[in-house]
Amino acid sequence: MVSDDGVARGKAIQRRTGKTFHLATRLLPERVREATYVLYAFFRVADEVVDDAEGVPPAEQRAELERLRAAALGEEPTDDPVLAAFADLRERHDIDDDDVNTFVDAMLTDVTKSRYETFEELRTYMDGSAAAVGRMMTAVMDPERPERALPHATALGEAFQLSNFLRDVREDIVERDRIYLPRETLDEYGVDEGDLRNFEMSDDFRRAMERELRRTEELYREGVAGIEYLPADCRFPVLVAAVLYADHHRLIRERNYDVLSATPSIGTPRKLALIARTRWYWLWNRDPETVFRRVSAVPDAPDEPAPERDHTHTRGFGRRLLHGAVEGLRRLT
Repeated sequence: MVSDDGVARGKAIQRRTGKTFHLATRLLPERVREATYVLYAFFRVADEVVDDAEGVPPAEQRAELERLRAAALGEEPTDDPVLAAFADLRERHDIDDDDVNTFVDAMLTDVTKSRYETFEELRTYMDGSAAAVGRMMTAVMDPERPERALPHATALGEAFQLSNFLRDVREDIVERDRIYLPRETLDEYGVDEGDLRNFEMSDDFRRAMERELRRTEELYREGVAGIEYLPADCRFPVLVAAVLYADHHRLIRERNYDVLSATPSIGTPRKLALIARTRWYWLWNRDPETVFRRVSAVPDAPDEPAPERDHTHTRGFGRRLLHGAVEGLRRLT
């Protein structure tokens, strides 16, 4: 049984380091919410082995990740409440050992690899750092037909990670000397790595960013299309997470793709307003794809007609509902 201490520590870690995901997690049913705190904490603890490793030799980082792997798989005892809670959770929800191994292997990749030649190479990395995370979350949610949900969960996990990569270009260079934009994209648009390292904006870089935004938005559409295969009590929270993460694309475009001078950040009032707006549309239409198209910053695909906007309800009632929803959501923060 997952310990209360493990859940509490996971929640604290998520609240401190993953504010956007924390808001969406708070909307999940309790059976999934507490498990998500534990999952997130394990992911974060492993991630910090390589992200906060200044001055730590690569051999020591690899040894620590292998220790985490053994504890997570229940192969070695541990007194770490986060790792113990994850090991219990893995057994309880029958999380595939292969997904745990794939995730840890991706963290091991971060120890020595900081550039990716092609998108396919980056996607191989994300199979562990993002897609495996989506698959573990799906196991915890326990859909009736996991084989239908899993491909979409993989796409959505990749979309979330790519949005983070596109938002964090400057931060990844400054703090980790990593560039997750595929070199083939940079070469296609004539962007030199030296320009990135000097944080020099150019029209070529803007075109490269737009290319990667469009690629990521294709994955959002694919991922959101599978929300209908999740249990009913999980659909709205996952939809909210997609809306919140995709809103970074709005910020990036509003800044004319300048992610080199500063890292774009969504404020709490904006997040709460997006959750309330998503809830408003969800009240009248329980189709995740339709609501996502109406609320999110992801534009419609070129071959899709624009969604009809719902004007059947009075503006006064809508404003009162929105105000009440925002006030209620403030209690989540």
